[in-house]
Amino acid sequence: MRGEDIESRAGKNNHTAAPAGGRYAGDDRDRNWVSWLIPVFVAANVVMFVVEMYLNNCPKHINNRGFRSEDGGGGDGDKCVARFLGRFSFQPLRENPLFGPSSATLERLGALNWTKVVHQHQGWRLISCIWLHAGIIHLLANMLSLVFIGIRLEQHFGFVRIGFIYLLSGFGGSILSSLFIRNRISVGASGALFGLLGAMLSELITNWSIYTNKVAALLTLLVIVVINLALGILPHVDNFAHIGGFLTGFLLGFMLLPRPQFGWIERHNLPVGVRVNSKYKAFQYVLGLVSLILLIAGFCVGLVMLFRGVNGYERCRWCRYASCVPTSKWKCDEY
Repeated sequence: MRGEDIESRAGKNNHTAAPAGGRYAGDDRDRNWVSWLIPVFVAANVVMFVVEMYLNNCPKHINNRGFRSEDGGGGDGDKCVARFLGRFSFQPLRENPLFGPSSATLERLGALNWTKVVHQHQGWRLISCIWLHAGIIHLLANMLSLVFIGIRLEQHFGFVRIGFIYLLSGFGGSILSSLFIRNRISVGASGALFGLLGAMLSELITNWSIYTNKVAALLTLLVIVVINLALGILPHVDNFAHIGGFLTGFLLGFMLLPRPQFGWIERHNLPVGVRVNSKYKAFQYVLGLVSLILLIAGFCVGLVMLFRGVNGYERCRWCRYASCVPTSKWKCDEY
């Protein structure tokens, strides 16, 4: 009896929910973990935002610098928002429409800044920036997405693999962002979140034979990814972090999220003479190996280019349209 026959037979008898939106034809004893790391990540991001607002202290800094509008007056747009919060009140909306701290505060706490990373040797910003958010709206959007995507993935694959994918994807997004964006800061967990989406997609592909409703699951994931990447072409959105995080997570998914063959799981219960010698299928090993090579090569090339001060636009002039497409309604920053 061939491994494919065992797989198809399993699909008729056993079904458990799959993180990618389809249904996984597998053993009922497939382990489910209790999700605790993703809630910890959410809590850490919330705590960091509270720290941002505490250190920002909008009323004090607004008064110290004598904030005035361009016409010399001091309109409502020049005042802290939600002043009843005291030092936790938000910067004026004309300065930060996302209801958050100033750029100076974010930069002081570890926002991604090309000059500081390359010329001041502050490489730690490639990691610290993923724990900072530009405002309460930015924070809520990312944390809701993290809960929706991350908890299910952690329940199915455990905290070690999902935590590793999250952190390394955030790092990969920061590298690609730094190669292209030079004259403004970047913060947020979006690169790490896109890494989880990329891992979901590669997990579905590498475990294709053990899913039912696979086409529907694939189309759903692709629509979600395309919509989110399309939103990244709006001005002031760091789509390079999204793309870098997605590609990193996509490759990591092939390496860390393949599921064993059903025949391997049930090898002790198979009829006499029927054996499954390999835990994974050959194509899963190939995809994992190729992904490992591409990931190492990508990180090495990216880091070398970054710390040599290479401008990504010099190597890829059309890439500017991957982050912002100018229209009659808005203009794009010159990075």
